[in-house]
Amino acid sequence: MLVRGTLVDIPTADGTADAYLAHPDDGRAHPGVILFTDAFGLRPHVEGMADRLAAAGYAVLAPNLFYRAGRAPVFDLPERIDLEQADELFGRIFPLIETLTPDANSRDADAYLRWLAESPLVQDGPVGLTGYCFGAMLALRAAASHPDRIAVAAGFHGGRLATDSPDSPHLGADRITAELYFGHADEDPSLPPEQIDRLAAALSAAGVRYRAEVYAGAPHGYTQADTSRYDAVAAERHWEALLGLLKRALPA
Repeated sequence: MLVRGTLVDIPTADGTADAYLAHPDDGRAHPGVILFTDAFGLRPHVEGMADRLAAAGYAVLAPNLFYRAGRAPVFDLPERIDLEQADELFGRIFPLIETLTPDANSRDADAYLRWLAESPLVQDGPVGLTGYCFGAMLALRAAASHPDRIAVAAGFHGGRLATDSPDSPHLGADRITAELYFGHADEDPSLPPEQIDRLAAALSAAGVRYRAEVYAGAPHGYTQADTSRYDAVAAERHWEALLGLLKRALPA
């Protein structure tokens, strides 16, 4: 399927978020999907992921999550990001992540969902979410803050999903109506076994429909082909799970 990708601007409560929109180039409306990036933000690799989803029949919006700090690319990234040599880069990224509070997440999700609802390229009705690294946390929070607008949400190698913090994402489980899927990374320090168990307990207690799998041998960041943590086998497994989830709930 031919795909068209364009850059768009989205009015938000805090300014204007630039984003990449990928959609089938057939003049028809398609189910909407929001792609929440990893900590390195909107970049060519992410645009390629959006294109692959669009080729499956979806209108995919990948926002610049750090738009408050400037238009993408917010960071000067190498073609291949070596996560073992990225301390300086993370020193610039982490302060921006900290600004994405639950309230800011909710405001942004509202703007993204409103934009999709108004676009002639997007079908009416609920949308799907997919998130990577800290983007999985944003997807989980959006599913809780906008339950009437989210049909499905997936998170891959997500971190800090069920911490001891009073604003931990798992605490919104009782507001979620979407079907969820998680592809956890194996031996991921950002999501240790106790957090995996805590997340599962919260979702089960709330009656949320979900499936969670630990991808054995896959490191944190396994889906990101422009980083040193990429795992091709685990990445393809993620695509199979994600597309299966979307096709079941949001047939293209």
